[in-house]
Amino acid sequence: MEFSQDNLYHIYNRGNNKQKIFFLAKNYLFFLNKVRRKILPHCDILAWCLMPNHFHFLINTDERTVKTKPVGGEQRNVLSEGIRNLLSSYTQAINKQNGTTGSLFQQNTKARPISRGDKLYDLTCFHYIHQNPMKAKLVNKMEEWEYSSFKDYNGNRNGTLANKSLAVQLLDLNMKSFYIDSYNIIND
Repeated sequence: MEFSQDNLYHIYNRGNNKQKIFFLAKNYLFFLNKVRRKILPHCDILAWCLMPNHFHFLINTDERTVKTKPVGGEQRNVLSEGIRNLLSSYTQAINKQNGTTGSLFQQNTKARPISRGDKLYDLTCFHYIHQNPMKAKLVNKMEEWEYSSFKDYNGNRNGTLANKSLAVQLLDLNMKSFYIDSYNIIND
């Protein structure tokens, strides 16, 4: 994955053959802990959602994101390596937990660039990420899903994974109408 500085990216992947990637509540928390260690040092996360068989992150890149580090005699992007290490180590832990082997995730995690300043698409992606559990009929309301940043933005939890102040600035979020806006921008 290639990343350029000062851009937004929608990063996502799902289970191999659309299989589950999270089996127990502790799996979600374990994954988020790894995200905090492997991804967060290299970018700002603006929104996130973990679903039973896939995940989404909306990130903002900066000078940390475009750095490289030597890996196997070549220079590799630190965020790409962080994502690779996250998925690899998580897969090993799940395989051990479940007594399985092989790939848990589809190859080639997607990192779709979003033009900064295209407020309509920025906001659409932001809300789309939060709406996933409701659209999948896992919950009736977005705030009922534990594994997304929606609860943090809505004031139901004081999480620190998402950089809320940066998201408000970059996406021009109106926090007074956030809840209503989140439900009004539902795309089928």
